[in-house]
Amino acid sequence: MSQETQSFGALTRALNVLSKICLFASSFSLVLLVVIFGWLVFGRYVLNVTPTWVEQLSLLLVGYIAFVGSATGVHENSHLGVTLFREMLGSPFCEIASALADLILAAFGIVMMVACLELMRFGWSTNLPMLNIPESFRTLPALLCGGFTCLFAGTRGVLQIIQLFHTADASDERSL
Repeated sequence: MSQETQSFGALTRALNVLSKICLFASSFSLVLLVVIFGWLVFGRYVLNVTPTWVEQLSLLLVGYIAFVGSATGVHENSHLGVTLFREMLGSPFCEIASALADLILAAFGIVMMVACLELMRFGWSTNLPMLNIPESFRTLPALLCGGFTCLFAGTRGVLQIIQLFHTADASDERSL
């Protein structure tokens, strides 16, 4: 096994671990959301004391569930995508279009990350009501999603391009 193949294998394993961490964080947020709504119902109807912080925390958790979970979908290539036209192109063009789509998605992730970073800076001095934490924690999941999308899609796109060139070089060597 070549050094290049080992490096790509190690990178893929590292990204798989990072994706599993994202999926765990999103899943944990979903479980926490169910638990706090259970506490809301119990507090309101049994204790007759409504916990008012539940609404703000649930809004925060939904952002983490959606954004961090979608980054995992990008890594697993199970996120929304229109592949009909790409698959109609045929084998060599399909692979090029797939790599190009991943690189465009990575560029979108960079734009999303930079814009969310600016929003985080803007909201750091304002606290969320009832939770008393900075408003920037609402923007953090979108920033993470942008960064992970860039990392996952960009790496996949670059690896596809390297594989395309490696395959082309190998076929040129065989023809000699």
